[in-house]
Amino acid sequence: MSLARPRAKNTATRTKRRGRRDGKRLRVLLVTGVSGAGMSSALKALEDLGFEAVDNVPLSLLESLLPSARRGAKSNARRPLAIGVDVRTRDFDAAMFLAEIDELKDRVDIDVSLVFMECDDDVLMRRYAETRHRHPLAEDRPLRDGIRHERRLMAPLAERATVIIDTTDMTLGDLKRVLEGHFALLRHPGLSIFVTSFSYRRGVPRESDLVFDVRFLKNPYYEPILKPFSGLDRPVAAYIRKDADYRPFLRGLTRLLEPLLPRYTAEGKSYLTIAFGCTGGRHRSVFVAEELAAWLRGLGQRVQVHHRDLDLPAKMDHNRRPRARAG
Repeated sequence: MSLARPRAKNTATRTKRRGRRDGKRLRVLLVTGVSGAGMSSALKALEDLGFEAVDNVPLSLLESLLPSARRGAKSNARRPLAIGVDVRTRDFDAAMFLAEIDELKDRVDIDVSLVFMECDDDVLMRRYAETRHRHPLAEDRPLRDGIRHERRLMAPLAERATVIIDTTDMTLGDLKRVLEGHFALLRHPGLSIFVTSFSYRRGVPRESDLVFDVRFLKNPYYEPILKPFSGLDRPVAAYIRKDADYRPFLRGLTRLLEPLLPRYTAEGKSYLTIAFGCTGGRHRSVFVAEELAAWLRGLGQRVQVHHRDLDLPAKMDHNRRPRARAG
């Protein structure tokens, strides 16, 4: 699954404020979104995480999947649920769905979250062309009109979503990682942090919560002896460390983050993505991402690191804008 429309925020995953979770409550994820954005893939990934996944549930039957409110104390033995509801659902109505969600949120025995799957129109059209599937609202109209009509129907749900996941530039592995970061059942308390590097030529990762541009640092790419190396190699690390602007930047960055991390945890945020970008995504961003990850681990934080564009061909012209990513 690959994720293009510019947004006010460079993020593919937006999480609204949540309180601390009570492990004794039945966890219920209501998964919805625009058709073709990856709802079925999300449900399969959640099933791998330990959720009982049920797709395309009529709203009139939604309550039957949940324990009765009168015997809510017995819900501890039930597996957490991930329930798919979208425009394919018989009797689907966004207002009715939101009313059901409000009733569930009033129950003390259930911890309910609304997950909204999002994707750019152009990518949705490409996915439908590749799979030759028919859009559920485009049987009597052009595909683009069906997509736009669905967006209008789903807008109230996107507005109320606990988490919005934009899969426009995501691979299936990216989607699984994001879902695990938000909804892993066997997690230690606190914040899970994902640090990534990227090339600006391929765009900012949509899932980023915090984005830092490190193109102000001297570029090892233009040093012939360093060009073949990456930010994982000692010669490149030594070169960047000698930059007079590097240490003040890292010092200021850690001073910014240190008081923020406990505040994120206190607000109920479970997953944080920090992204560093440079021109090619091979040298400066890679090195800085590794440096920050090491600092975070020194604080006792749980950190994963990924270098999205490290394998881009180093010979590509840094001053030329590449063609749009295919697939």
